[in-house]
Amino acid sequence: MSSPLGGRRSAGPPRLPTPPTGWPIASYGTYGEAQQAVDYLAENEFEVGDVTIVGVDLMLVERVLGRLSWGRVLGAGAMSGAWFGLFAGLLLGLFVNHGFALQMITGLVLGVLSGLAFAAIGYRMSRGRRDFSSASQLVAGRYDVLCQPRTAERGRELLAKLSLGPTAGDA
Repeated sequence: MSSPLGGRRSAGPPRLPTPPTGWPIASYGTYGEAQQAVDYLAENEFEVGDVTIVGVDLMLVERVLGRLSWGRVLGAGAMSGAWFGLFAGLLLGLFVNHGFALQMITGLVLGVLSGLAFAAIGYRMSRGRRDFSSASQLVAGRYDVLCQPRTAERGRELLAKLSLGPTAGDA
């Protein structure tokens, strides 16, 4: 098969977003369960290259971590700036013959000051509209395991065994 730009198409996932293909062979409530099912298929020498895990009913979940205050904002800005300043000081220190420690200290101080300034400006511009910190995560309502038709029936059989759990003969 060739690509639209000419040449051979490499194996692996498509470069452009495309809907998944295959037949559903199982459905799970969590990604961990779907991943465990695919691991089970791999352990049983199933062609896992035919398998796709698809998250269905996607949701953006934002978990609130805490209230923001000037102290937290400035502290986070100072820490962020300090890391950047140390990195910049390290790079500058590599290109000078003497004064490596001075370059590191200068980078640290300038990084902290700029981190404080940018954090304060950003927080002040928000005018209290978002006085909390949070973490966002994309999750699915369920996770379907799809398989190409040529191996779907065997995949269903193996996952049915997994759902039954260990039997007396497996011990």
